[in-house]
Amino acid sequence: MRERKSAEARKAQIIEATLRLADKLGPERLTTETIAKHVGITQPGLFRHFPTKDQLWEAVAHFVGSRLEESWTAVKDTNEPASQQLRALLCTQLRLIQAIPAIPAILFSRELHVHRESLRKGFYELMQHFQKILTEIIARGCASGEFRPEVKPEEAALLMVSIIQGTTLRWSLSDRAFDLAAEGERLFDQLLCGLTACKRDPAGYPLAPETNRE
Repeated sequence: MRERKSAEARKAQIIEATLRLADKLGPERLTTETIAKHVGITQPGLFRHFPTKDQLWEAVAHFVGSRLEESWTAVKDTNEPASQQLRALLCTQLRLIQAIPAIPAILFSRELHVHRESLRKGFYELMQHFQKILTEIIARGCASGEFRPEVKPEEAALLMVSIIQGTTLRWSLSDRAFDLAAEGERLFDQLLCGLTACKRDPAGYPLAPETNRE
C-alpha cells in the first residue's frame, strides 16, 4: 500500500524533488507534471499542496533561504576571531551549494530573472543580508586590529561574495570537477593576506597564512 504522508511531509518531499529536478533538468524545463511523477502523486495532488507554480517556487526559495540563514547565524554567533568567522561562512556557503547544487542553476536561470520577479528580489535581498554580515565581521576585525585599518569592509565583503559566485560558476561549468569548498578556501587564503599585515616573499608575493602565523 502507498504510504500516506502528512501534508507537511508531502510538501517537504515536493520541495526536495523540485530541487533535485531543477539541478537535473534546469528550472526552465521543469513542469509540475514532472515533479508530481517524480514524487509519485498526480498533478492535481501536487496542486492541493501548492495551488500554483509560483507558490511552489516561493516555498523552494523559502527552504533555501532558511538553510542559508541558519548556517550564517550558527557562524556569526560564535566568539571566533573575524578571520575564522569569515572562513567558516565561506566554507559553509560553498558546502551548502555542493549539497544543493540546484542553487546556482536557479540563481542564474531565466526562470528567476524573467518569469519570477518576486523570487529574484527575494534572493537579491538574501545576498544583501549575507554581504551585510560579512561587512560587519570585517569591520569588527579592523576595529580589533586583526585586519589592517585601511581595509574597506564593504568592498572586502564584495570580494568575498565574488569569490563564492565566481568559484561556484567555475565549478558548475567544469561539471563539478573539483571540491568547491576546498577551492573557495584556497582563494580565501589569498584574500586574507590582503586583509592582514602578512609577510611577503622577496618577490613581494604574500606568503601562505600558515607562514604568517609563525
